Amino acid sequence: MNWIQVLLIFSIIALLVYLLRSRRSAQSRAWVKVGYVGFVMAGVYAVLRPDDTTVVANWFGVRRGTDLMLYGLIMAFSFTTLSTYLRFKDLELRYARLARAVALAGARAPDER
Repeated sequence: MNWIQVLLIFSIIALLVYLLRSRRSAQSRAWVKVGYVGFVMAGVYAVLRPDDTTVVANWFGVRRGTDLMLYGLIMAFSFTTLSTYLRFKDLELRYARLARAVALAGARAPDER
């Protein structure tokens, strides 16, 4: 198994654990924003200095820097997709609870005939 394969598998597992454990805290949301800014800065650096990405890719056992960037994009896409899915599930649950509360608040007893 290659160095990058171990790193990618570990990263996927770490992202899953992170998303499933601490999605709602302010600290976790702050770390997501810091990670996003770091990812954007790394992308800008990769565009400005593409040869450096090849050097970093070689450290991880990847042949080209573009392949390393692709792996990073796959990880970012997976994180974003799972995070969005979990956020929408939370919103659906909130809306269902709100709809139940509104329905119960406006409920009237049936007329007795």
